[in-house]
Amino acid sequence: MEVPFFRPYIGDAEIAEVTAALESGWLTTGPRVAEFEERFRVAVGARYAVAVNSCTAAMHLALEALALRRGDFVLVPTLTFAATAEVVRYMGATPILVDCESSTLNMDLADAENKLAAFHRGELPYMDSGDPVGLIPVHVGGLMMDPEEVRTWADARNLWIVEDAAHAFPAAWRADIRSSWTPCGSGTARASCFSFYANKTITTGEGGLVATEEHDLAERIRLMSLHGLSRDGWNRYSAGGSWDYRIVPPGFKYNLTDIAAAIGLAQLTRAEDLRDRRERIALEYLARLGSVEELELPPNPSDRILAWHLFPLRLRLELLDIDRDAFIAALYQRGVQTSVHWRPLHLHPYYQDTLGWRPEHCPVASREWKRLISLPLFPAMTTAEIVHVAKAVHDVCEHHGRKTLT
Repeated sequence: MEVPFFRPYIGDAEIAEVTAALESGWLTTGPRVAEFEERFRVAVGARYAVAVNSCTAAMHLALEALALRRGDFVLVPTLTFAATAEVVRYMGATPILVDCESSTLNMDLADAENKLAAFHRGELPYMDSGDPVGLIPVHVGGLMMDPEEVRTWADARNLWIVEDAAHAFPAAWRADIRSSWTPCGSGTARASCFSFYANKTITTGEGGLVATEEHDLAERIRLMSLHGLSRDGWNRYSAGGSWDYRIVPPGFKYNLTDIAAAIGLAQLTRAEDLRDRRERIALEYLARLGSVEELELPPNPSDRILAWHLFPLRLRLELLDIDRDAFIAALYQRGVQTSVHWRPLHLHPYYQDTLGWRPEHCPVASREWKRLISLPLFPAMTTAEIVHVAKAVHDVCEHHGRKTLT
């Protein structure tokens, strides 16, 4: 059996929506994008939503709307995808890379505090004039950070928050067992940025969205997402529209198309079902792999609803006679494709050569990524595929486990 790392779950509803969009004669940004924005806004409990063509675009637009400028600094977790920090560089600002918690792999606020102290002492590897102005937390794999804790911490230091929620729909949290669930994107950050890339929890093929409580922020993001055209420019080809338009500021080409939104509308209708399917697979993994001493399994805390975008397995390398890459190769030989999330940013050439980051600056991430493997996890996985993956992991651990000396 061959089990891919991911397989899209596209059905008749998505095909019907796209067909209807094609037959409508309106292919680019139009009524289906507006409907998708409204339905997603309601789903996460936000006041405003602006759909764009990627989560990277969403974060870039959010930072532009917050007037991030050259010389500013932004706290960014080192254990994240390239986009989280590169959008800071787009604006000429500088990311301060923050280590991860060993338990959740999310940003460690204690290390963020240490990094701020080091900044003010002039001890960071790269210094410039300016001040820290914000932070971009990431909910790794769909396991949310505590947003109230993050907001309280940020408010006390006069920092804005832009959430990288690329993995976190539909995720939620609650303060205690008596509290109601609060969805990710419901206003604890200035802007929450979601991804609808092909392998995300719902997809539009390529796409993203900014959710916010702030009217002016949403309007600026919408304006800048299509060349800085005034509102009449968006509608110049619709009934009653005009050929004329005004360029207000020089913007970007980040708009989502109606064809993409059509896929998203169908996916959004069954977002909870897709999450439930991923959760059942994750729980099956937890049950089947829980007794394997060579493994450390991801947490599943009771005060979170996990989106389960990833199942990040960690190897206890001291109990194995192979490293992570050899473990991945052994799984591949058994028909199981995996991935790694991620090589930390401070270990990439750009951040080392340009900004001077070194492994010792983020020791937890430097250590943990070497034993990380993401197992296949997608809604269309069959029971046979789940069993095959779990058995392959068992087999590799049994074959390469160090024998305990008695």
